[in-house]
Amino acid sequence: MWDPLRSRPRPTPSADRAFTVLPSPTRRGARLARLLAVAHLGAWGLPSETAAHIVAELAANASVHGRVQGRDFQLTLAVSGRTLRIEVTDTRGDSTPPGPGAVKAPEDDSEHGRGLLIVEALADHWGITPGPVPRKTVWAEIDLVR
Repeated sequence: MWDPLRSRPRPTPSADRAFTVLPSPTRRGARLARLLAVAHLGAWGLPSETAAHIVAELAANASVHGRVQGRDFQLTLAVSGRTLRIEVTDTRGDSTPPGPGAVKAPEDDSEHGRGLLIVEALADHWGITPGPVPRKTVWAEIDLVR
């Protein structure tokens, strides 16, 4: 179960660069979110491989678990200083995934359930910010200087 005290929301810093898009909550929309993230990060001169994997997983989750007919999900990329913040907001605040440290590995033969494990492995920080109703935002941060 998600514990809001373990996953305290980090305020979105004022961004040096930002990009927001509203893809449809479909497989095609999730793919578009990933492609647009890679294109924008490339245009900004930033590495995109890690971010592309995170965007792919969060967008796929938004289009599968956060889907509400007729409502898009939102992808936001924001660069502030040395940090890239990825946010995916959907309109299923009632369907909250487990937070950082609470994600469990699926059975070995399961075809689903590894997305947030990938996010947890790749992101330097990540979490879930509930609201405003009916929304939730799953966010991940990547340190750009390692």
